[in-house]
Amino acid sequence: QLQLVESGGGLVQPGGSLRLSCTASSVTLANYGMGWFRQAPGKEREGVACITTTGSVTNHVDSVKGRFTISRDNAKNTVYLQLNSLKPEDTAIYYCAAVSIVRPKCVVAGNSWGQGTQVTVVS
Repeated sequence: QLQLVESGGGLVQPGGSLRLSCTASSVTLANYGMGWFRQAPGKEREGVACITTTGSVTNHVDSVKGRFTISRDNAKNTVYLQLNSLKPEDTAIYYCAAVSIVRPKCVVAGNSWGQGTQVTVVS
């Protein structure tokens, strides 16, 4: 079971930026397709973006295209999510997870979730 640790969340104003990081201490993330998911209060968890093992293929949900970018540095065993032009509706807890499918939709592999990192966008 993957033990993932997310970090980088915070409180920002609309239009601001954050970079989220996902790492694991005892697992080589390069062996897994990875994705970022988010859950807003009262809503179901949704896929935001995902990436293949080598980073050659990515997928971003329509609501974040052009604003968020997923990437990975396998040498650092880390997956990133760059969040730009943040909107209040981006407020959520963001989680990373392994994925079994990247396109056409990010599909979670298994049920290993970290604690998440809170992103709050307020004026």
